[in-house]
Amino acid sequence: MTRTILPLMIVAILGGCSTLPRDGPSARSVDSGATSPDALGGYALVELDYEVSERIKAVPPQFFGSLMAASSDQPLDLIGVGDGLQIQIIEPGGTLFGGGVGGGSGSGLQSGNQALPAQVVDRSGSVSIPFAGPVRVQGLTPPQAAAAIRRALTGKVANPQITVFVAQNASNSVTVLGDVRQPGRKPLSVNSNRLLDVLGEAGGSERPVDDMMVTIQRGGETYAAPLGVVTTSFEENVRLQPGDLVNFAYKPRRFSTFGALGAVAQVDMPPGPVTLAGALSRVSGLNTNTANASRVMVFRFERPEVAEALGVTQPATPRGVPIVYQLDFNNAANVFAASNMQIMPEDVVYVPLANAAEARKFFEFVQSITRVIYDVSVTSAINVD
Repeated sequence: MTRTILPLMIVAILGGCSTLPRDGPSARSVDSGATSPDALGGYALVELDYEVSERIKAVPPQFFGSLMAASSDQPLDLIGVGDGLQIQIIEPGGTLFGGGVGGGSGSGLQSGNQALPAQVVDRSGSVSIPFAGPVRVQGLTPPQAAAAIRRALTGKVANPQITVFVAQNASNSVTVLGDVRQPGRKPLSVNSNRLLDVLGEAGGSERPVDDMMVTIQRGGETYAAPLGVVTTSFEENVRLQPGDLVNFAYKPRRFSTFGALGAVAQVDMPPGPVTLAGALSRVSGLNTNTANASRVMVFRFERPEVAEALGVTQPATPRGVPIVYQLDFNNAANVFAASNMQIMPEDVVYVPLANAAEARKFFEFVQSITRVIYDVSVTSAINVD
């Protein structure tokens, strides 16, 4: 039995270098997969220092969309179908709308003051007025609607005075969906018609501003931008128009960490910029027993304009230029680089095992195999006896 197991164990030991479980690729594996002067690899390997981090920051930040094209100048004080109107008719003579309201001391005038029940604009765009019948008001401002009603009463009421007030604004509204406290239809007015006004009407959102995307759908077109851009740029806080569909979507920014770090995790990014040093601190830093501090790496699909600024000629993929930034944390000066290098959403921060840790894991594996061989040998000897 021992003779049968020994060859199998020897084969396993000899194959230990390739079958030994690892916490990600080794530093040598990362080097072999990178582009070199002699061959094109899967990514570019860039040594990260403070000067390189400054060159990255010097490239203008990426703009992830704009809402400026969605800004509308459509009027918002026009009456539409479904609006509820409060209409008041004052008749100086008081012949039709009698009410006996005194017109003034010694004036000898009597007037009728008639407040009609709330009138909803019907599908034809009209409201029903006593003694005048249907009066079309759709597309008119309240003063224009009052003038239209006054004309309809001409010849029936002597010099009527009309006031029209929009009590229920149904047509001048937008629909708000997504991660807000009070989604639904929100009214627009001449002094409350911008995107942030509508967000306020919806109660705001509990999510961080930097993790929110805004989309406006209108007439088959869609406009999108981060909410953080809207809150910092006046031009992006656009005027909306009736019928817009506004969606506030939660898009959390995250980066991943694995390897010889304090934690293997997908980490939510806090508001504002996050540096490499900050990212490491959020996962308790490097594992002091196993980490190769000279090879702290950031895997990223970089913007082509940044790659060009760094002199990287690696071909771009649909997601960007694959680059592995490598920082030597054994060099004290590079702590400043780590504090200057900004982490982007979807970055992967990785630290391989140190050579000593790799060797220790291998010998532990070998020791476990030899322990089994020893136990089998002892068992066989006992059985023979």
